[in-house]
Amino acid sequence: MPVRYIRVDPTVNLFAPAVRAFGTIAIVGRVTTPAPTSPASASASASASASAKKSAAADAAAAVPPTPVAFTSPDKAEETFPGELGKALTLVFKQSPGPTLVYGVPVDATAPDWKGALSAVAGLNVQLVVVANTPIDATSKAPDGPIGLLSAHVTSVSDTGADGMERMGVAMLPKGSADPKVILPNERMVYIAHNSDEDAAVAVTGTIAGYEPFVSLLLKQVNIESPPFNPTDIDTLNGPTEVSGSGPTGAGVNWLTTPALIPGNGVYMGEGYTGNPGSPKKYIDVCRFIDHLSFLLKAQLIGSIGNVRISRSGLRALVAQMEAVLSPFVDAGVLNSFEIVVPVLALLDKDPATLTTDEANRIHTAEVQRLVQVLAAVEYAGAVHRISIDLKFE
Repeated sequence: MPVRYIRVDPTVNLFAPAVRAFGTIAIVGRVTTPAPTSPASASASASASASAKKSAAADAAAAVPPTPVAFTSPDKAEETFPGELGKALTLVFKQSPGPTLVYGVPVDATAPDWKGALSAVAGLNVQLVVVANTPIDATSKAPDGPIGLLSAHVTSVSDTGADGMERMGVAMLPKGSADPKVILPNERMVYIAHNSDEDAAVAVTGTIAGYEPFVSLLLKQVNIESPPFNPTDIDTLNGPTEVSGSGPTGAGVNWLTTPALIPGNGVYMGEGYTGNPGSPKKYIDVCRFIDHLSFLLKAQLIGSIGNVRISRSGLRALVAQMEAVLSPFVDAGVLNSFEIVVPVLALLDKDPATLTTDEANRIHTAEVQRLVQVLAAVEYAGAVHRISIDLKFE
């Protein structure tokens, strides 16, 4: 049977509004002309001979430099980057709520340097990356294809890049496709099935950026035209094993839908899965929130490096700083609970006369190496994705 978000027909409001964006985006896309030159280079070109200018123009047409340009609105996007990139920048800002900062990264329309563009994106402080107007297929998901490179990029930068640079990629299936087996499984990718002539991946990226990281993307509106899939297609995308008593199943692909229970004729996210159904981070908000929380803790603790002492008072101050980050999420209901453990602090709290030789050595090692291990466990309060109600008539 097709997915039933509410398995009877009560009136239920499943989402709350957001008022500002919570994700910075990088869009890599083709342009039909080279990026604008600087005034200095334009002046030098004007003084060159006619033949030299023709040669330089021919060279530029084959090699658009992948230089990121920041946009805070769609104004002049298509003028700056005519072609698929300009259209993508316009579409991403149509989302409401949507992004406040988007980087456009151009590649040549005929000979796109995807690897060079993503290398440029690696240095940007962004949370979401998308390749404009590029469905996933056998060619695009190859190791040197744009989607294959995107998947490798988000994994590599998130795992080995600088602190705070963790990110997710977004890609779309071809229009009308309901085959989840075409994806590259990756918990840092978001895949979207659609029936639109517009760039669904870019539109969904803008939608994701508009919500706080811990907000589920299920049933969030996407400003795009996309007729809904039929129940058979949704069964194929989500898996036919989901029944009234089971939770969401999923195959790593989301879809666009128009639920009859929501007034109006808008297009909404049919689910909020990441691109790896077997991962513990099965949902977009889980992956994004872990990245967000990691960033907040690192940002809070960076000031302690070089200042906090390996002592009872120093390490208690360290714990207090972490509690200051985590406690507001408990108060807001985002976390059910958390626990912070500093193993060496537990040893420092003991009577020195009762310490074993091994325990004394562990304290000594921490002091000599200037290294303190801190363990933080959080219990995340996930959003409801299905409501199952049994009706009994007597």
